[in-house]
Amino acid sequence: MKPGIHPAYGPVVFRDKAADFAFLTRSTATSDKTITWEDGRTYPVIDVEISSRSHPFYTGTARVLDTAGRVERFQRRYGSTS
Repeated sequence: MKPGIHPAYGPVVFRDKAADFAFLTRSTATSDKTITWEDGRTYPVIDVEISSRSHPFYTGTARVLDTAGRVERFQRRYGSTS
């Protein structure tokens, strides 16, 4: 790899304010805002709107769609090939 062409890769805190959830990871994303983490160090923080704590799929509040009705409607429109 060529030196000097890749962005800096370092620790960053991603925070979901709606779910009151944050996690520390490594990323090339940066921010001017900072936060003091549990270990006492200061890290850049990036606020996200949805995380695994607030997304309906991961929280179990996702709606189940009627897929059987969709298949039947498709069969009526286009018929079967056999």
